[in-house]
Amino acid sequence: MNKKLGLAVAGAVLALSSAAQAGIVIPAGDWTLDIGGNVNAFYTTTRHTGDSTGWSSWSGANGNGEKNAVNITTGLLPNYLSVSGKTRQNDLDVAFTISINPGASTATSGFQGAQQENRQAFLTFGDASWGSIKLGKDLGVYASDAILNDMTLLGVGGGAGVLSAAGNTTTVGRIGSGYIYADWKAQAAYTSPNFNGFQFTVAATQPWNAKGNDDSASSTGQAGSAPAFEGKASYTWAGDVAGKVWMSAISQRIKNVTNVAEDDLGNARANAWDIGANVNAGGFGFTGYYGSGKGIGHVFQFSNGLDATGKRRDSTNWYTQATYVLPTGTKLGVAYGESELEGNNGEELKNTTNKMWTIGAYHPITKSLNLVAEYSDAQTKTNYETDPDLKGKAKTVSLGAILFF
Repeated sequence: MNKKLGLAVAGAVLALSSAAQAGIVIPAGDWTLDIGGNVNAFYTTTRHTGDSTGWSSWSGANGNGEKNAVNITTGLLPNYLSVSGKTRQNDLDVAFTISINPGASTATSGFQGAQQENRQAFLTFGDASWGSIKLGKDLGVYASDAILNDMTLLGVGGGAGVLSAAGNTTTVGRIGSGYIYADWKAQAAYTSPNFNGFQFTVAATQPWNAKGNDDSASSTGQAGSAPAFEGKASYTWAGDVAGKVWMSAISQRIKNVTNVAEDDLGNARANAWDIGANVNAGGFGFTGYYGSGKGIGHVFQFSNGLDATGKRRDSTNWYTQATYVLPTGTKLGVAYGESELEGNNGEELKNTTNKMWTIGAYHPITKSLNLVAEYSDAQTKTNYETDPDLKGKAKTVSLGAILFF
């Protein structure tokens, strides 16, 4: 597959090997242009039960005891229309990618409110002998392999994106219930040559402000005078037992936190690291992932990572996933994951944990078109000092299709 979908679809191809892997290639003088992408839509029905708090609302809990929600929406992978081009000039491979990502849902009668994003706009230049440099907006480096190996990338998953999917660009898949979101970032990145399967990437990415929720600190103004730093190393191998192992990390200084003096923050940094593996043999596939952080949060980066005094909170993310491809080509999968944020000594929040089971079936009816059926059971549990054991649950069934071109 060319760079038209880049990293965003690499995980989808891992999840369903029969997905189409070629776009519309157009020779244009010294350039080769490639137009490609995907379109997907899903019918989802979700039943919500449990308590309502500022934390458990992420999983669709509500104050009415229970609630049913129906949506027709885009899944975790956004609709993609991408144009890429590549050429060889002055002993350099030069390329670009620009994409648009329209949502498939509508918000209210008479209002065509589906959001549109532009997730990719970057250029690259380099050579196989020394690597390549990327400048522009693309998927972040840290935790990117976690989402790219998630089977719900071809589907819907669960959580808040199912409850509030109308008008959104995508659902949330397993984000926040197994891994933190890598997100789409402006970046300057260097990727090494492929050394017999080993490869690494280092990047300076746009720094972001902290975000708060309930008794968390939040941030105002610019994100800081220094960038975030991200890196990843991986090793990929082929054969009867094929797979990939990876490690990645991120570090960013935290500044400009509301109601917290800079002296109290000191030189506080949000740091996180992860490790994962994907192994495939004889139709079976297994993915295991674990991540740990300080001050970065557990769902979206730099969200809820600090308490009200500016002290960093610890967080962990992990998931396991097993798949099997039937002789018909249908891929069956089951996965479970958790994301936990721990409160600090002296604050009201003790911990909050998101958990989710997902089972799915992904069936190719052509080399480009795939039918998808998923069931996800998500739960958020939050413990406060004065109100422990608050729970919100969301059970989601989704049926739909995804088309690659």
